[in-house]
Amino acid sequence: MTKALIVDDSPSMRELLSYVLSKLPGLEVETAQDGLDGFKKLLSSRYDLVITEIYMPIMDGCKLARLIRSDPNHKHIPILVLTRETDRESRKNMLSCGANEYLTKPIQAPDVLSLVKRLLSEKKF
Repeated sequence: MTKALIVDDSPSMRELLSYVLSKLPGLEVETAQDGLDGFKKLLSSRYDLVITEIYMPIMDGCKLARLIRSDPNHKHIPILVLTRETDRESRKNMLSCGANEYLTKPIQAPDVLSLVKRLLSEKKF
């Protein structure tokens, strides 16, 4: 079973992403309400993909991505970042945090599914 972790402080966004990802057979989805909650879940389970918002209280998505990249047990996990920022500098900053891909909100289901499929197929086990 392939597992994805959605980390977003918005309950409606977590629900939307969970629904979209439910269209992929064999993908189990779990959610976290902020970066700290997400990191705790990463420490207690195995995930094949992390989708995170950047701007969240307690721990933002950039700090979460950096923690994932610095942990030898998790550094290989693909990270997809979601944000409302659209300028090139923001994209560069998100990717410098350790994200593999960047997607701006509002999200479109086909874009999310396409990126998730690609990230999971490229994952090095």
